[in-house]
Amino acid sequence: MTRVLLLGGTGDALRIARQLGREHVYSLAGLGKVPDDLACTVRVGGFGGSEGMARYIEAQRIALVIDATHPYAAQISANAVTASRAARVPCWALRREGWQPQAGDDWRRVGDWAELTAALAAFERPLFTLGREPLAHLDDIPAHQFWTVRCLDPHEGNARARILATRGPFTLEGERALFAAEAFDVVVSKNSGGGATEAKLEAARERGVPVVMLRRPPLPAVDREFERVADLLEALRIAV
Repeated sequence: MTRVLLLGGTGDALRIARQLGREHVYSLAGLGKVPDDLACTVRVGGFGGSEGMARYIEAQRIALVIDATHPYAAQISANAVTASRAARVPCWALRREGWQPQAGDDWRRVGDWAELTAALAAFERPLFTLGREPLAHLDDIPAHQFWTVRCLDPHEGNARARILATRGPFTLEGERALFAAEAFDVVVSKNSGGGATEAKLEAARERGVPVVMLRRPPLPAVDREFERVADLLEALRIAV
């Protein structure tokens, strides 16, 4: 039997997890909703770095690691590769294609928080869709700006920041209504790819709103890489 350790936390990972039997393990960091309707074992929490993950792989007799984490979860992806090599098991990864700018888009690509804040200097009402990272900077908001931060968990804002605790997928109609109500003049986004949160880009395009796009981090090489869930599931069906 090929026992699988699936590292998840994304919608794509959940699709894979729903195809796994009880002998397999779906691992979550615990930052979002924990599913309670899966046949496989659900594990919540960290491993203690790559060494802890390697010990877990060996102790649980895992024969295949699948990294289906977020494209920006670079440290987890690096730990997965290091741990699988140490435990001498293969590591696969689901790495969906990023979004590409279309006609009418105005993207300003940045590599880190310093470049991001510099790119925002001329704007007043940004919509942040980076997850929790902007929450650490609420005390540093420039006097001319009012931030809207969309993330999974509730968090207290302040006089110059509103926190929207909500979870995708987001519809184009909903994004149009939000943009019209809040009059955003720039969107800040990760290039996550997929359809769950892409509607904000179409809404921005329709209104001529620029997008400050955080570049994807480099990720380590794996034994097999997939862009589509269907292709990974087919390979997994054969392997397991």
